[in-house]
Amino acid sequence: MLISQIVDGSDMIQVVARTNGGPRVVNGAKSVYALALEAARSGVGIASLIERKGFGKAVDLEAAYRQGRLIAPINHPDPAHLHLTGTGLTHLGSAATRDSMHKKLAADGEESLTDSMKMFRMGLEAGKPKNGEEGVQPEWFYKGNGTMAVAPGAPLLSPAFAKDGGEEPEIAGIYVIGDDGTPFRVGFALSNEFSDHVTERVNYLYLAHSKLRNASYGPEILVGDLPEDIHGISKILRGGKELWQKPFLSGEANMSHTIGNLEHHHFKYSVFRQPGDVHIHMFGTATLSFADGIKPEDGDVFEISAPEFGLPLRNPLKVEAPVAVAVRPL
Repeated sequence: MLISQIVDGSDMIQVVARTNGGPRVVNGAKSVYALALEAARSGVGIASLIERKGFGKAVDLEAAYRQGRLIAPINHPDPAHLHLTGTGLTHLGSAATRDSMHKKLAADGEESLTDSMKMFRMGLEAGKPKNGEEGVQPEWFYKGNGTMAVAPGAPLLSPAFAKDGGEEPEIAGIYVIGDDGTPFRVGFALSNEFSDHVTERVNYLYLAHSKLRNASYGPEILVGDLPEDIHGISKILRGGKELWQKPFLSGEANMSHTIGNLEHHHFKYSVFRQPGDVHIHMFGTATLSFADGIKPEDGDVFEISAPEFGLPLRNPLKVEAPVAVAVRPL
């Protein structure tokens, strides 16, 4: 099942579920957020709750997308209580990339490895724990709260001071926190973990700066387990024509960490278990146009797609005008 949100002419949210019968409105659902909390409180899975509520009219999701009525598939009434976070160095990449990584790790001594390569090796060795053991913690970063979340189709804003604004095609876990602090996974969605790769490359200690950017996710949430082996496509369109395209791989078959291990090391912090909060946690990628020497420009459109996730995630790039910021004493 895939779920999404659209707004009608009065800006009221309607929850849409895509099943074998096609996309239809879910009866009595005020939002995916409200639906998720209801599922958590009732102890009923969200797919079962949707089936119980039943379906109304059919929806043309692609038309709603074109009209700008398809919004983020989950949000929070107070954007300060939605958290955008992610992990890096979690994906193995292509077979060729994987092979070269392994050869380098085998050939080079510990003292010659970069911190990134050491972190990658830690994931290879202990990112998929067994028998209830705790795996190694991944690289982790913060992107912002709900004010930084961008709806599918809306522009990803690159600050005037940024050195780069590039896509990162990823899978994101979508979570709500229950009344007792239990994290509940709603499902998984495509995401664009938009970043400043030039700033990051200056020094890895600039990673935190480079990640404080918009992100987009959706348009639909896949309810249920994440497929083991995901094959997607990441594109950049310029002037309506394809500038760049490359496949990306995700799912645990292509990762050095399990999803459970990444979830554990995020939600082990009590600050991320506050009742009612929403978390969009991005799991990383091994595919970037930046690695191929592409420099996105204002007006370019990023498109990320994978068959399991329904509609593609599209967002244009927009460079913001400079903003003068001055701190004033009180």
